[in-house]
Amino acid sequence: MKIKIMGILNINSDSFFENSRTAVNEAEQKIAQMINDGADMIDIGALSSRPGSETVSEEEELKRVRGVLDTVKKNRFYEKTVFSLDSYSPLTLDYALFCGFKIVNDITGLSNDEVCKIAKKHNAAVCIMHMKGEPKSMQANPEYGDVIKEVGGFFEERIEKAKSFGINDIILDVGIGFGKKLEHNIALIKNHSCFLRFGYPLLIGASRKSMIDKITPCEVKDRLPATLIIHAKAVREGASIVRCHDVKEHVQAFRVFEALA
Repeated sequence: MKIKIMGILNINSDSFFENSRTAVNEAEQKIAQMINDGADMIDIGALSSRPGSETVSEEEELKRVRGVLDTVKKNRFYEKTVFSLDSYSPLTLDYALFCGFKIVNDITGLSNDEVCKIAKKHNAAVCIMHMKGEPKSMQANPEYGDVIKEVGGFFEERIEKAKSFGINDIILDVGIGFGKKLEHNIALIKNHSCFLRFGYPLLIGASRKSMIDKITPCEVKDRLPATLIIHAKAVREGASIVRCHDVKEHVQAFRVFEALA
């Protein structure tokens, strides 16, 4: 099975990894480079979801990202790779899907019925992510009785919701770092295969996240080696989509990984 590499492109000024921040006038070049580097998917977002981040209005989010969405459509980049929008805004998602995007990457896990309706309207795939709480406060001492059981129960509920709207193209994301302590993140990565029972592709997204710093203290810019190790472990446990900041390095690593497998 080919591992799909999903590149990250952030059209905002407050994402936790500085090198992932892209101005609208730089997006065309960055997208072309990711495609050239072998990205199977590109996930674009204009709203930071890092711990402690503040939300913005739907109108502001669309204003930030609209030029990039137009660039994807104008250049027909959607014919060269699959585009995903990291958003839970019905307004922004509707516009992105009109521009050729194919995936709704919703960190709230389809909490808003309007997002479900828009995904169905455009026959888009949905990525259902688990998050405990909301970005502003999610890392304020999150607790679980059994994190594997709780995330699994959440997936059951939201898969049924997606199906009730006629959505069957589903991706699951355990939400590393979204309302989880280090031990929760490690448990989810080590037990990723538990979620294969749902029958949908699993996405892993631990790129340069703070769990690495909690294991081996380091700056965000120095976390690529550990990112590759975490992602490789998740893939061994069943993940088939890897969301990352460093496309070229991940493509190289996972082509070798596949050859050895």
